[in-house]
Amino acid sequence: MSDLQEYIAKRKKSDPEFEKDYEIGYQNFKIGVILRQMRKDSGITQEELAAKLKTKKSVISRIENHAEDIRLSTLNKYAETLGKTLIIQFVNSNQ
Repeated sequence: MSDLQEYIAKRKKSDPEFEKDYEIGYQNFKIGVILRQMRKDSGITQEELAAKLKTKKSVISRIENHAEDIRLSTLNKYAETLGKTLIIQFVNSNQ
């Protein structure tokens, strides 16, 4: 286990609020990574995607790098533009 992983594990044990915020932040990070990978797999640049969505490249960059508080309508448009379908699934948090 790396020093960072050890630190995170210790903080999670001693600080429930840190654990909650860490998990939320990590999920947001993963969404951004998935969106970026979908775009790259589609073979288009941020500029090209921005033009298709009638927005600016900086907006696409912000979505891919800071996916927190992204609207479902924005996620849906992003997915549709890349030829994908957005599916939302709820699972038990105990699993």
